[in-house]
Amino acid sequence: MRIIIYTGKGGVGKTSVAAATALLAAERGLRTLVMSTDPAHSLSDSFDLPLGPEPVRIADRLDALETNVYRDLEENWGVVRAHFAEILASQGVDGVLADESAILPGMEELFSLTRIRKYRESGEYDLLVVDAAPTGETLRLLSMPQTLNWLIRLVRGLEASLVRPIVRPLANATPGLRKYMASEKVFSEVDRMFRNLEVMHDILCDGTTTTVRLVMNAEKMAIKESKRALTYLNLYGLLSDGIVVNRLLPVHENSGFLEGWKDVQQRYLAEIEDSFQPLPILRAPMYGSEVVGIDRLRVLARDLFGDTDPAARLYDERPFEMCKSEHDCRIRIRLPFLEPDRLETWIAGDELVIQIGNQRRMVGLPTSMIGLEPSHAEYQNEWLSICFETPVGVG
Repeated sequence: MRIIIYTGKGGVGKTSVAAATALLAAERGLRTLVMSTDPAHSLSDSFDLPLGPEPVRIADRLDALETNVYRDLEENWGVVRAHFAEILASQGVDGVLADESAILPGMEELFSLTRIRKYRESGEYDLLVVDAAPTGETLRLLSMPQTLNWLIRLVRGLEASLVRPIVRPLANATPGLRKYMASEKVFSEVDRMFRNLEVMHDILCDGTTTTVRLVMNAEKMAIKESKRALTYLNLYGLLSDGIVVNRLLPVHENSGFLEGWKDVQQRYLAEIEDSFQPLPILRAPMYGSEVVGIDRLRVLARDLFGDTDPAARLYDERPFEMCKSEHDCRIRIRLPFLEPDRLETWIAGDELVIQIGNQRRMVGLPTSMIGLEPSHAEYQNEWLSICFETPVGVG
């Protein structure tokens, strides 16, 4: 099953773009499911139809749903949460607060991911379009499998090496300790989640089936957030296959008092083209009315994709890579036709600036690399490799 994840800064129109993509794919013959994992759902508003936590048929070959975070949490973590809540309550923590404290940060987003696995394995759909939370939350969601794998391995290791041989016999001899011991059912639940996480990591990082598309407006803040998002998607091993620039004013029509804003958009559009190449850039215009309902979404889909297959992988290479060794950090960027003697690089705040003649590309740096300065660059086989020396004492 093909999986496309849409994300972007809040308010840029990613839900409309996700809905339009799913609608067009269904009309072109694919059995399609569009799913919202954004806690502030607006997918039902986009289709102007009621949706629930299970797939609802809204058009030929097109189903839609909005996840229910509380239901998913209970199904996947209910037994474990009850155990930890009981321990906290025994220490005097209020019942409601104990329940909330027994939920690890990110759990809500994590169990939205398990839906992806469920529908992928069902065989009912050819395409799953995910309307994800705004960029920051999505990046945390997409990193959950790797992050929580480490935590669960730690818990399981402690249970095997310490709890079973030492603590559990003591608890059996001391009734007051028993309530602090997790039952086999609790650990079975943790094991099940661990297996789910491993599968989800493989699904998300399989660039042959899963890609992420970033939606933005031609505005400074949206562009900056999208640059950083692309950096972190690469760090997490996910493949981005396209950029959607939404709500562009028509160049050849008079926009009245928005004429000045049109010029601003065109300037930022040039920056987007420089910064995100070689990723393909899809454009959608600003409409004179809301994009709500099937008919309006169909217009948006046509303007975005034209004759292009909306479910196709629009790009199948990672535009850049990051790696770190004991002595340095490197950023590798694919730049075909680069003339190395025209290359300049420098750091501006939290971005790496790459200047090639009159073309400039700005790459958002991960937090761990902010403050480092590029020491040298190499160009080979269309890839520019920029080295950052790690200061002495920093590993």
